[in-house]
Amino acid sequence: MLSYMRRHKWLYIMLLPGLIYIIMFRYVPMGGLIIAFKDYSPFMGMWDSPWVGLGQFRRFFSTQDFMQLLRNTLGISLLQLVFYFPAPVILSLFLNEIRHDWYKRTVQTFIYIPHFVSWVIVASLTYQLFGTQDGLINMMIKSLGGQAIPILERGKYFWGLIVGQDIWKETGYGTIIYLAALAGVDQEMYEAARVDGAGRWQMMWHITLPAIKSTVIIMLIMRVGSILNTGYEQIFLMRNDLNVAYSEVFDTYIYTRGIVNAQYSFSTAAGLFKSVVGMVMVLGSNWLAKRAGESGIY
Repeated sequence: MLSYMRRHKWLYIMLLPGLIYIIMFRYVPMGGLIIAFKDYSPFMGMWDSPWVGLGQFRRFFSTQDFMQLLRNTLGISLLQLVFYFPAPVILSLFLNEIRHDWYKRTVQTFIYIPHFVSWVIVASLTYQLFGTQDGLINMMIKSLGGQAIPILERGKYFWGLIVGQDIWKETGYGTIIYLAALAGVDQEMYEAARVDGAGRWQMMWHITLPAIKSTVIIMLIMRVGSILNTGYEQIFLMRNDLNVAYSEVFDTYIYTRGIVNAQYSFSTAAGLFKSVVGMVMVLGSNWLAKRAGESGIY
């Protein structure tokens, strides 16, 4: 082992900056999770604050907000899993069927652009499109004799609005990893299929899709692991007092309680619960993938 490391010492030296970053900003801060089991006071410090055990967790689970948070978070995450997750897979399959390289590169460039647009801009565009008074969509509806639809104010539209933003912004960029997997497919397999009389759809189903199956499963495991992580910035920008019953999720709740209301121990307990659930989901989905004969993530 030591001789191998000496032979490849420069590779390990190149690894050091990233390793130090991971340790300093990912593992060292985990020591602060202890305040989830304390009644933390900034004046007393992390170690001298009184120990309350699981009191913060019992308080979190017993609040009236918990079930609402769980419903909203799972609702948005499941919609993302059903509608947003397959979108990059389907788009990458169609892009792979484009035979003109210049046209394929042009399409890829245009569909990648939304990823680099900030959520602030996306939220602004959404308000410009769906605003009740001066939104483009509602102005068109009123010009046709209809009544404006308060899409941004009614909670029943909120989940679909969030998932629609995700699909528009991230689908194109999400195809990169699947197209990279498809780049390694042996082209002789397609040629052999053509000789046997297979059509485009048959080749896609029997060659292209199996080629990215393991990649899809790994990405699915990672997505399931973040089922309670719906993203803070996007939802915070789109929520308002009228749709808060459907827009309050764990991420925004932790921010409000922890930063705005300075309930540090309570918000840390909520965040730790979310992280533990994510870890369990990753381990469970990986175990199921291994049982089904797939490689999983480890």
